[in-house]
Amino acid sequence: MNSLTVRMARRSARHPWRAVVGWLVFVALCLVVGGAVGTNSAKTADYRVGEAGRAEAMAAEGHLERLSTEQVLISARSGALDKQAAEAAARDLTARMKPLPEVAEVAAPLWSGDGRILMVEVSLKGEERDAKDKVDALVAQTEAVQKAHPRLLLEETGSPSISKGVDQQRSDDLALSEAITLPVTLITLLVVFGSVVMAAVPLLLALSSIAAAIGLAMVASHFSPDAGVGTNVILMIGLAVGVDYTLFYLKREREERARGGGRLSTEALVELAAATSGRAVVVSGLAVVASTATLYLASDVIFSSLATGTIVVVLVAVASSVTALPALLVVLGKRAERRARRRAELGKPARRARGEGGDRAGGRIWAALLRPAARHPLATLCVSVLALLALVLPLAGLNITEMSRDTHSREIPAMQVYDRLNEAFPEQRVTHDIVVRADASRTREVTGALRKLAELADRDPLFADGSRIRTSADHRVSVLRLKVPYLGNSDQAKTSLAHLRHDYLPATVGRVEGAEYGVSGDVARYADYPAHQNSKLPLVIGALLLVTFAMTVYAFRSVVLGLIGVVLNLLSAAAALGLLVLVFQNTWAEGLLDFHSTGSIGSRVPLFLFVILFGLSMDYQVFVVSRIREAALAGVPTRQAVLDGIRSSASVVTSAAVVMTTVFVSFVFLHIIEMKQIGFVLAAAVLLDAFVVRIMILPAALLLLGEATWWPSRPGRPGREAAAEPGRATHGQPAVDVR
Repeated sequence: MNSLTVRMARRSARHPWRAVVGWLVFVALCLVVGGAVGTNSAKTADYRVGEAGRAEAMAAEGHLERLSTEQVLISARSGALDKQAAEAAARDLTARMKPLPEVAEVAAPLWSGDGRILMVEVSLKGEERDAKDKVDALVAQTEAVQKAHPRLLLEETGSPSISKGVDQQRSDDLALSEAITLPVTLITLLVVFGSVVMAAVPLLLALSSIAAAIGLAMVASHFSPDAGVGTNVILMIGLAVGVDYTLFYLKREREERARGGGRLSTEALVELAAATSGRAVVVSGLAVVASTATLYLASDVIFSSLATGTIVVVLVAVASSVTALPALLVVLGKRAERRARRRAELGKPARRARGEGGDRAGGRIWAALLRPAARHPLATLCVSVLALLALVLPLAGLNITEMSRDTHSREIPAMQVYDRLNEAFPEQRVTHDIVVRADASRTREVTGALRKLAELADRDPLFADGSRIRTSADHRVSVLRLKVPYLGNSDQAKTSLAHLRHDYLPATVGRVEGAEYGVSGDVARYADYPAHQNSKLPLVIGALLLVTFAMTVYAFRSVVLGLIGVVLNLLSAAAALGLLVLVFQNTWAEGLLDFHSTGSIGSRVPLFLFVILFGLSMDYQVFVVSRIREAALAGVPTRQAVLDGIRSSASVVTSAAVVMTTVFVSFVFLHIIEMKQIGFVLAAAVLLDAFVVRIMILPAALLLLGEATWWPSRPGRPGREAAAEPGRATHGQPAVDVR
């Protein structure tokens, strides 16, 4: 028992208050340093992928990039619109907007086709991603004009306003999520431990780990830019794994205390827990980190940001479990010992640990649940696998799309104005930017080709009209903007993009020698992003399977268990994704889960599910199989080791699954459709993994395999292997090394 995990626990146990204070100092230092360096947010260029990304890069090279715009709609509060008053308000607004340092230009006012709305469009300077931070200055001027013209109604919308509204809604949603998750998690832990103090330990450690991770993520953002989702994933994953890791450790310490019957000191109990569950926590954490790191292979700033947040918070949670937690256990254990001594001196009977009766009752429940796998392993395996395969079937109709601006909640005021803008000005709904880069000597030829392209588009009912051709100062880059009178996620908008890319561009600009060209814009982005992900998917999934297999083989020295882990993870992830398709691509659950079906799944959801679930599943896999292997190392026959190991770990795995599910389900209450889908699918995956895979399929498979489970190692022969194991415990305890 001299592994790094045990040595760290031993050091913390000998100097508990020093370890606790050290942990608090570490958390504070992370927050201070993170606050000092700040967050390096991703720039517009970091999001560029595919042809749309290349076109945007070319436009930026010629300083012709698309500017963020805000639209102010002027209409009557009631009755007919006074056009002279509206035009006066537009002049007032223009005069106020133009001097603002955030404003690049203000377009001439534009009347709607029915003459009921006058629109003023304002273009902003600088980075597209930074535009939402400049909206307040524009809103202030709009409100000033509104006060000056009380009989009119002035409303503002635009990409920056919508982004700001989405951020505010996300912040409110996360506050609601925390309000739901924290009390439910505390209640779950109270049921598990029967003690307020013991229940508070996992929650406090998880929250402190999240705080430290947020600070460290700010530092990490200077190496991998933050896409604005880092805090979300830190909160979601941090609370789930932080509580789980502490739960694994605490439950094992309580088991060893009950088994020791008072013969072992608190320090010895902590070392035993460190050598068993502590090591399992480290292996589980490393597995999550290794699995999540495969997201970097997607070459996408959002996935990189998700990966960074997950890796940081998991590593911090592991660190808290092997440093601060042993120290807290010693402090609480010694306090319990002092109370026990005082009771003994007063002649009072020893107080039984709360929850012990529940453990025995729980043991009977899990024995009943394991009975089908124990008595009829083949039938249980077949039925369980077929049930999961039935959930996989809806995947045949999986429709992956990029969730666009049109999918945002209409509770955001800017989105309500956006809908009125689209209705009043249909020609303003979508624009395509055709960007061409060629030698300066071919400027006239490029301009002629773009004019011909505009003529072709004029004859196509999918297009409204075009703009003048803009050319860079060095005459190397030219841009033509075409308008489409359909929403960006409509079939007509997608078809218009296909006409441009496959028909009109090759027939015009494509004939200019040496010219590079591409189409950008919202529709192109929504089309190219999923295509980019699909091209990276085989690489990421392949690496994920390899990492999962390698980590399982490393943990248990078994190729068979490595293969089983990969197959079971694939099965549970596919089943959860099939369930997601069944719920979110149809309309039957809209009222139940408060969403409007887009008939599709967000493009980031499947890959995020596979990667995160593979990592989280290793928590259960490592913890359950570690208990089985301990018994096998002690010479218990494999069949009995499987049943005893799963029975002894079932309650803690279930508690951990309940905590994780609570965290993920809370995200279903969010307004952002993609976050709803991620929360739902992760909750479903955890439940399937904990209650079907680990209770039905895994024991049935291991019972059928028998000794072959451990191939090529043979832990069932204690004569040779136990002698080689440095983790043999004393005092009649089983071997505790869970390599």
